[in-house]
Amino acid sequence: MTPQIAHDALDMIEYREAPSILIFTDSEAATTRAAASAKRAGYRVQGVAGIANGLERLGEQIALDAVLVEVDGDQGAVMDRLLDRLNQAAREARHATIVSVPAHMIDAVAARTADPSVYQLVDATDADREEALRLAAQPSRPFLHDVGKGNAPIRLQQLSEEVSRIAGILANLSEEEKDGAAETGAAGVTAQQVRGMIRARRLRDQYFGADLFADPAWDMLLDLMAARLERQRVAVSSLCIAAAVPATTALRWIKTLTEHGLFVRSADPEDGRRVYIELSEGAAAALSAYLRAAQRQSPFLS
Repeated sequence: MTPQIAHDALDMIEYREAPSILIFTDSEAATTRAAASAKRAGYRVQGVAGIANGLERLGEQIALDAVLVEVDGDQGAVMDRLLDRLNQAAREARHATIVSVPAHMIDAVAARTADPSVYQLVDATDADREEALRLAAQPSRPFLHDVGKGNAPIRLQQLSEEVSRIAGILANLSEEEKDGAAETGAAGVTAQQVRGMIRARRLRDQYFGADLFADPAWDMLLDLMAARLERQRVAVSSLCIAAAVPATTALRWIKTLTEHGLFVRSADPEDGRRVYIELSEGAAAALSAYLRAAQRQSPFLS
């Protein structure tokens, strides 16, 4: 941290009755916008430190309500260590954590902050950041903010319920349906056919607009099914693109679908800053049964 940032950090420390927050940044610009957002969201800034000093500063803090990480660039191993510590703190419910990064850091952040309670913001605006900070201050932290859309916050409980519904539908595909697919001799669905479904879904956007048919869970399920058939691995950043929604929203869906056992995370053995997402065996079997049934009734899969 430069002397100027350190001097500014001292000026930002406050003493009043309000949720407390530590801020970790990598530039004066990030410090300025993070501190301003925290104050507007009603926080009391306990301190501001550079990413390189994050672990040391966390160790000095007895108690706090939230941590905000706001960076403009990738700080490499020192940031990895800080995010690992913050993810552990999230598991132990010590405080809220908000991590705000540019889009090129999606994989690095997703690899280190798998805990569902960590707020991940991508290319956040001031309004996005302040909304996440306000929601993080609430004990139950029940919302998701759809970054880049300007929509009202979506309750995380509703998101979880929607994913549970999807999981139930896939899990409850009847044995009769699966047996019927085998009895009729339906050929296996190919990756090319699934990709055709995905292209048809994207074609709708040209005529009706993307918002009308936004369905990130289904889009990601199809993309992972196609990748499975192609024997390809899908990184988090690629899956966010397939979801066709803002990256912050896609990341929350990925976490929730993983929690519900539809997705499985796997580490990249050659890159510790990247994780892959794939369908669980149960989700893949159910989705295959669905696609075979759809194939018998729809020309789009033939």
